[in-house]
Amino acid sequence: MVSLFGTSGIRGKVNEELSPESCLKIGKAIGSMLPPSSKICLSTDPRISKDVIKSALASGLLWAGINVTDLGILPTPALALLTKELGFDAGIMITASHNPPDYNGIKLFNRDSLGFSTKQEEEIEGRYLSEQFRQTSWQEYGCLMKEEKTGEKYLLTLVKKASSWKFDSHMKLVIDPGNGAACNLAPAFFRELGFKVFPINNEQDGLFPGRGAEPTKETLEGTVKFLNDCEASLAICFDGDADRVVFCDREGFLGYNEMIAFISRLAVKQSGKTRVATTVETGRLLDAAISDLNAEVLRTKVGDVFLAYSVREFDAAIGVEPVGVYILPQVGYYPDSFLAALFLLSHISDIAEIRDFFSHLPKLIFEKRKIPCPNGAKAKVAEICQARAGCFEDGHINTLDGVRIDFSDSWMLIRPSGTEPVIRVLVEASSKSGTKQLMKKGVNLVKEAIIQSGGKT
Repeated sequence: MVSLFGTSGIRGKVNEELSPESCLKIGKAIGSMLPPSSKICLSTDPRISKDVIKSALASGLLWAGINVTDLGILPTPALALLTKELGFDAGIMITASHNPPDYNGIKLFNRDSLGFSTKQEEEIEGRYLSEQFRQTSWQEYGCLMKEEKTGEKYLLTLVKKASSWKFDSHMKLVIDPGNGAACNLAPAFFRELGFKVFPINNEQDGLFPGRGAEPTKETLEGTVKFLNDCEASLAICFDGDADRVVFCDREGFLGYNEMIAFISRLAVKQSGKTRVATTVETGRLLDAAISDLNAEVLRTKVGDVFLAYSVREFDAAIGVEPVGVYILPQVGYYPDSFLAALFLLSHISDIAEIRDFFSHLPKLIFEKRKIPCPNGAKAKVAEICQARAGCFEDGHINTLDGVRIDFSDSWMLIRPSGTEPVIRVLVEASSKSGTKQLMKKGVNLVKEAIIQSGGKT
């Protein structure tokens, strides 16, 4: 049986894994676990399916006696923060984050902006599968309301939170929301702080025509060209719902593992805390970046909710995922990409400091591959891969999330995606040839496991 929840809430293709019928049931399940008359806020990214999914989900919540307030289109960090700031009992974000336009999803936040725990997700899933919904009469149905100017309220809250931060506002910035939820809000935030801003892909469009919903080295080539044309210093680039942020300078994309290493070091030095929380997908540059500060890296399961709970449990200086997730505990236990970017700007006086830092890190070659695999076969494929991991005799095996095998000069992770019908293979080594050889072994292992599981290739 395929789990309702993945690594980042509920996710799937619209009208396949995620249909109006299933969303109605999900709304009933969520509403039935909350006390009657609870207040929930709800928001979406710009995807074409947003209104259908929102209407079905809200109907289920109202049926279960929950009062729903529509906050409109917002970044996920805004929904998470406003859930707390506006006094709601829970918040629901309808988004598929970085996935293509035909996907959508549902993310859940508690009243303190922290994502729903595994226990809460299991209760929702149990009610959904068994259809154990609270019975309500028509007199007990919830009310549907709408909150206005929510984007402005989010920005006002952020500006207050950052009021004591010092930064060089003369720096020229390119802001690339990728036609997603950060459009207009992200440029407005940095303008409000005094920066000279050059927006690109700043029109909300649920098809993400500018460069797609996922900011990568390849999709950001046009952004880098625009950055150079504007003679700006840094490009700040968001995914579809703006819970991720990545960066480019005039030379190009600044990397995933590289930037979380750089920003984590800043966080350790600024906070004095000696722990950084991350996931099993993170490479060794992070360890190298903070080793001289006597700080340690703690790796947990993939997903910003697992990461947030880890940051809180271990009192970490920061929580990071290489895809561009940053959790700053002084702000809250949720990813806030706007403040993560500002945190970076508040700790450097020149963008050149970033690449200079990179030059002192070990030279590691990182590569990631996706291998198509039906959702129903992923668990069996993972099981086979774990069973066969022993063939790597000189490696240390970690099965916390998928199977990660660490060697003296390299590592490999084989892990079913929690957001797409694929198995991911991640490899990092000290040479191109070493990365290539290890990737070949990992891909072959996965393909053989898919065949054995009956999932084809």
